[in-house]
Amino acid sequence: MSDAYPITEHKFDVVVVGAGGAGLRATMGMAAAGLKTAAITKVFPTRSHTVAAQGGISASLGNMGEDNWQWHMYDTVKGSDWLGDQDAIEYMCREAPAAVLELEQFGMPFSRTEEGKIYQRAFGGMTTQFGEGPAAQRTCAAADRTGHAMLHTLYSQSLKHDTEFFIEYFALDLIMDKDGSCKGVLCLCLEDGTLHLFRAHMVVLATGGFGRAYFSCTSAHTCTGDGGGMVLRAGLPLQDMEFTQFHPTGIYGAGCLITEGVRGEGGFLVNGEGERFMERYAPHAKDLASRDVVSRSMTLEIREGRGVGPRNDHIYLHLDHLDPTMIDERLPGISESARIFAGVDVHKEPIPVLPTVHYNMGGIPTNYHAEVVDLKQGDPNAIVPGLMAVGEAACVSVHGANRLGSNSLIDLVVFGRAAALRAKDVVKTGEAHSPLPADACDEALAHLDKYRYASGQSSTASIRDNMQRVMQEDCAVFRTSKTLLEGKDKIGAVWDQMPDIKTTDRSLVWNSDLVETLELDNLIRQAVVSMTAAENRKESRGAHAHEDFPDRDDDNWMKHTLTYFNDKEGVKLDYRPVHDYTLTDEVEYIKPKARVY
Repeated sequence: MSDAYPITEHKFDVVVVGAGGAGLRATMGMAAAGLKTAAITKVFPTRSHTVAAQGGISASLGNMGEDNWQWHMYDTVKGSDWLGDQDAIEYMCREAPAAVLELEQFGMPFSRTEEGKIYQRAFGGMTTQFGEGPAAQRTCAAADRTGHAMLHTLYSQSLKHDTEFFIEYFALDLIMDKDGSCKGVLCLCLEDGTLHLFRAHMVVLATGGFGRAYFSCTSAHTCTGDGGGMVLRAGLPLQDMEFTQFHPTGIYGAGCLITEGVRGEGGFLVNGEGERFMERYAPHAKDLASRDVVSRSMTLEIREGRGVGPRNDHIYLHLDHLDPTMIDERLPGISESARIFAGVDVHKEPIPVLPTVHYNMGGIPTNYHAEVVDLKQGDPNAIVPGLMAVGEAACVSVHGANRLGSNSLIDLVVFGRAAALRAKDVVKTGEAHSPLPADACDEALAHLDKYRYASGQSSTASIRDNMQRVMQEDCAVFRTSKTLLEGKDKIGAVWDQMPDIKTTDRSLVWNSDLVETLELDNLIRQAVVSMTAAENRKESRGAHAHEDFPDRDDDNWMKHTLTYFNDKEGVKLDYRPVHDYTLTDEVEYIKPKARVY
């Protein structure tokens, strides 16, 4: 097989796949530690989806009122509906202030208070006094373009430390040895169609989420879960794939995100009767309850006939009561997005919004060092040598069943940094690479070949559309046993269409037809395991709202779902225990209780 596809081999100490916030922070740290580092990305780094993050990055700096990391940890554990690993959550919240101050030192242009400190706004689920006090102003912001500012800052730092970038290279598959260690990754150069094997002592997957498995989502078209697809094909599991977050405020019809920062600045939701309905569902937090609570509340209002618009099928988000100068200063991107995608002037009119797929809590299971874990010999903490994952591609698990707004960006930089620190300890600079067998790339090449020459009857676009509609209809905000069972059958039927796929372009140079087909393979695998895991979990927890099992069941379901996917045998389920312990005695284990806002 390798004779048909000449392969150029590259040797590095570490290779990072993906150049969003997590990938660039890992890349920068590894290069700064003296490791020979390659960053592989299918889009130019500053085009990565982190650029779209709006509202901010959470850290208990206390610039706008009293705060500490223990309160942040409590809110994150509660937000996760007690499915988050408390050792990892402690690590993230404790390291968050230093990580944000480090970004400031790198030159990130945060918005400022009058005293010159980093500006912080309120966000959903972020409180003080372990949930007993008022909302915390914990989310550090650069207007409403925080991700954009962060991405450019980290890219410049990566260049400063002489990282070697391979831009517009598509990662095809991991190269694993017979002992289950990762030895590198095979990639396709999109520009000239050449194949490249990147050998590394550590491969870091920072490939983002798989939001494009759904019909309406806030994700970029590049968010096709390429890391998760590669991991499943390598015979490794994904974790907690049933938990998909719907952001309450996607622009109706377009899906484009309206940041939670709007509500943090005083915006509020209104139903068709002109009522601020969140006061009924979350009397204390109101419009700043966690995202799953707000999304379900909006959906209930619509289902009960209190929506807005000609079809009563969406909700209004008001910020027209706010000071226009403040809107222009702190939410300029929102004004622009609302004008372009909804045709409204936010100074005078409400924005039509609807819950939209936004984030995948599930992903590649890792520990808080970013090392990928697997159930080898029954050990739930055994690591996969040579493989790490960070960012939305990973499941650490700090977000558990539901991520709090602004915890995404801090997850990226804290665990990107953690990956670099671990790689510095375990990888020896310049160490020789062990030889690979002659057929090491054959499986990956066969996978490429299969889709390059696919000559069935179904187009990639038609199968992708079928997948997205099934996920949108049957794996949505509210779930029932009936819809999930039907969804399993429907998504299985979509998977069965894959052998009938047709590609028309047989070349390798800028073959978008082939790349979209390879991306679809990554997406459909994760769609299948997501639907299977959702049907299997007989409770409601966080983003997984099961109407036939409306209560959280800690006795039976306080555990992580692991999903394996084999092309011939389908999905296999397993479980890992939730870490019910902390890293240090600076904080106590937070015991489960009813999750109300």
